[in-house]
Amino acid sequence: MKETFINLPRKIKKKLILFFDLFATIFSLFASIFIYFGYWHYPANDSNFWLVLLASPLIALIIFTSLGVYKDVIRFMGFQSIWRIFQGAFLHSILWTLIIYISKTEAIPFQVILINWLLIIVVITCSRLLFKWLLTEVSTNNNVLIYGAGEAGRQVSNILNGDMNYKAVAFIDDDDEILHHSINSLRVYSKDNLKDLIKSKDVKEIFIAIPSLSRFRRIEIIRDLEFYSVGVRSLPDVSEIAKGKVKIQDLLEVDVSELLGREPVKPNINLLEKNIFKKVVLVTGAGGSIGSELCRQILHIKPKRLILFEISESALYEIEQQLLNTNVLSIEIFPIIGSVKDKTRMAKICQHYGVQTIYHAAAYKHVPLVEYNQSQGVLNNTIGTLNAAQAAIESNVELFVLISTDKAVRPTNIMGASKRVAELLLQALNQQSQNTCFTIVRFGNVIGSSGSVIPLFKKQIKKGGPITVTHKDVVRFFMSIPEAVELVIQAGAMAKGGEVFLLDMGEPIRIYDLAVKMINLSGLQVFDKNNLEGDIEIIYSGLRPGEKLYEELMIGVNFSITENKFIMKTEEEMISWDKLEPLLAEIKDASISEETEKIYSLMKKLVPEFNSRNKNIERF
Repeated sequence: MKETFINLPRKIKKKLILFFDLFATIFSLFASIFIYFGYWHYPANDSNFWLVLLASPLIALIIFTSLGVYKDVIRFMGFQSIWRIFQGAFLHSILWTLIIYISKTEAIPFQVILINWLLIIVVITCSRLLFKWLLTEVSTNNNVLIYGAGEAGRQVSNILNGDMNYKAVAFIDDDDEILHHSINSLRVYSKDNLKDLIKSKDVKEIFIAIPSLSRFRRIEIIRDLEFYSVGVRSLPDVSEIAKGKVKIQDLLEVDVSELLGREPVKPNINLLEKNIFKKVVLVTGAGGSIGSELCRQILHIKPKRLILFEISESALYEIEQQLLNTNVLSIEIFPIIGSVKDKTRMAKICQHYGVQTIYHAAAYKHVPLVEYNQSQGVLNNTIGTLNAAQAAIESNVELFVLISTDKAVRPTNIMGASKRVAELLLQALNQQSQNTCFTIVRFGNVIGSSGSVIPLFKKQIKKGGPITVTHKDVVRFFMSIPEAVELVIQAGAMAKGGEVFLLDMGEPIRIYDLAVKMINLSGLQVFDKNNLEGDIEIIYSGLRPGEKLYEELMIGVNFSITENKFIMKTEEEMISWDKLEPLLAEIKDASISEETEKIYSLMKKLVPEFNSRNKNIERF
């Protein structure tokens, strides 16, 4: 019924309310006469009595219309709406008194006018509040707890009062001074009451409304909430809400990174600026997940020029537009379409723009896809890195940073092997180069990248499941993209040449546990044999081509901590350029001619620990 009324055209709803007010004013009029006299009073000898009675509701409707009473949306009505009803009733009483005086009828005493005035205010105001209650309270199934009873929490409760889809039922706060008190008619409870409140009040979502929370405390709260199978959303900047720019729909879903992350170390500004500030910087793969974030952070550090090198036209256009919209200092940005497989173009770009720093993020990284397209994966990831590195040497580039992966450690797939060979060739070239410093930064999965399980899980949850997990025991390292990029820039600034930097990814996360967390934080429950009333099922699809249960970051055991505790440095075995160069030439030829068996054997020579687990799939 609520949906039927709300979906009616605005004009029809206004007419329905107007007719209700007509009957309400007629009722108030007869009720006021009955209340004063104690019975129905009808003066038979007063010919003007009925004309005066008829005038009352007509005057009321004319005044209410002129004051804009019928422009108010009932479910959003507040003090101003009630004040207009009060003003209208007051003006009605004055005009009706004048009509009674002019008509010279004595059948309606002043006390009836006063009672009628009060009844109109009470009946119409109460009816509006009743309608609002029916529309927003009784029929709302989405009960909400507000975590935080400070100014931000009060702002959220005010917004919820005008939103028909949500009903705030209580506050949660740790402040003992306000516990068990009421704010905006909502009682304040301790977090110890969470379990009982969620059950007794049928809470569907929790809004965290404490903008001043430290990251550590925020993670603590979210981890407490993940066990309750309620949706959790967080508040954007409260100043935006205060300006009326934010609606409840704009509240942010809790980022899973907040469950996996840690309190970040404040970056070293000198390290961030060393190879970027007032320098010409080139990013390969500028439109990718890592590449685009590199571009955003580099622009913030104020380079002299920023070269965006990308093979995908659409991805290049998108990152260029993002940067142009934030480029307040008018730093020169050059969007260049090109492939790292084209050494000549790479060299020309480096020489033409005078590139000083290169962040090499261009790579084919989706393990199953590269398994089916091995020749192209090797051409892009290995030979492409060789091309970019040699172009850097020819152009006297000062620093070349390779973005590598944990899959390069004891690889079980061609993607990991191709990245491991890329690492080896950079170490070898570093020994040959006089002017260019080559370094490698290796890390695991980043949250939110294309191909990451987290965006996939979000889509699957939105569709109602099931969530597909490859194996019950598969584990991965995770880090947010901004944090990874910030550490990459700092690691590059510490490079002396040829070393491998490892980013501390924290503890590995079991993918099944991650899926459960995401289901719970969406306000849903896992469906399995132990919970047949659950919402989302988790099914196992089997390991994909080239995939392994766990990843590693280090090949050896020798490493040292740098000045940033999240960046480690390791010295690993290298292959000299004299031994490496002829094998790379063979790998290039085999990749161009798509000789996959030869590619595998050559990669195995360079990376003895490479052990492909998918020898029977069709490859190109």
